[in-house]
Amino acid sequence: MTPKLLTREDALARVLERAQPLEVEDVALSDLLGRFVAEDVRAAVDLPPFPSSAMDGFAVRAADTPGRLPVVARIAAGVPAPRELQPGEAMAIATGGVVPDGADAVIPIEYVVENDNRVEIPDAVASNANIRPRGGDVRAGDVVVARGSRLGPAQIGAVAAAGVDRVACTRRPRVAVLTTGTELRRPGSPLGPGEVYEANGALLAAALASAGADIERLPAVADDESAHRAALERGLQADVLVTSGGVSVGPHDLVRRVLAELGVEEVFWGIAVKPGKPLAFGVRGPRLVFGLPGNPVSSLVGCELFVRPALLALQGASTPGPVFRVGRLASAVRRNGQRDEFLRAQTRPSDNGVVLEPVAGQESHMIVRAAGADALVLAPRGEGELAAGDPVRYLPLA
Repeated sequence: MTPKLLTREDALARVLERAQPLEVEDVALSDLLGRFVAEDVRAAVDLPPFPSSAMDGFAVRAADTPGRLPVVARIAAGVPAPRELQPGEAMAIATGGVVPDGADAVIPIEYVVENDNRVEIPDAVASNANIRPRGGDVRAGDVVVARGSRLGPAQIGAVAAAGVDRVACTRRPRVAVLTTGTELRRPGSPLGPGEVYEANGALLAAALASAGADIERLPAVADDESAHRAALERGLQADVLVTSGGVSVGPHDLVRRVLAELGVEEVFWGIAVKPGKPLAFGVRGPRLVFGLPGNPVSSLVGCELFVRPALLALQGASTPGPVFRVGRLASAVRRNGQRDEFLRAQTRPSDNGVVLEPVAGQESHMIVRAAGADALVLAPRGEGELAAGDPVRYLPLA
């Protein structure tokens, strides 16, 4: 009896249930790019740490404007104000300079005329004009970056500005990638009869590295039981083992059986997704094991739908995904009655949002055709077709 296929949603829920965040480590500011925050990052200081000028201009008392005022000092950025500003005085000040006590406004240099160390202010200046108040961006102790956030350039800049030099981050997962099949040959070597170049290892390593994983590429193994056992045992030393090929029901599909002999508990096999139905997922203790199909596009789809979210969850991501965007179909697509189908498509902008044009050649072995796509369009299982112009959800392909 053929087992019932799991829905995409149920399969993902089972994966994420077992993908618990890894240990926490302190990471230096210079190494934060792409890391996930394990604890809220809090500001060490008020930011700005003092009232500062938003303009090159003159610090004044608003009550003294309009008027003609003597310039009694000049304040550069990075140095303290020399003294308190007295009534009837002005101080020249640079952008970012410390606004002196007594001043409650800064007038930009282009709005005044300066002669003989005196400044002519023709119009009244509003109180607090062009002054950045102390703590106007963040107060000491406030959250700068929330737990579960991924650190990009803007977040790293905020962390540095708030005076933090080390951040508690979840450890990067170590991922072993293993491709299987006697027919596989290294790109660049000559092909014999029945042989093909091994592409899935490079594809998966690139995709999973972009999800923050540290990758170990294991040598491809032939369809031999002892070779499988040795390679899989080595791969099971990593946090996550991702295999490609050997998970269907043919006589040379050895991966699932050998994994079971090595103590891997199979959580599910077979999902209602096209391409990628014969996908296996299991665990050995805290280690996650994904058995992806051998067809390259099937492997890519399984990686984006299940492996990438698992890796993000292991890193403590608040939203591991997959996160779909919304666009519109450029042409009609027939739906599959039993399985969610993911179509490779090209995106193009329009006045009404993103338009998605499925590429020619949707078979699961056509990785070169898939290279012309930058999105996976979800055609939900069901009857009939999706018409041109219909809204659809899609995943960008990085």
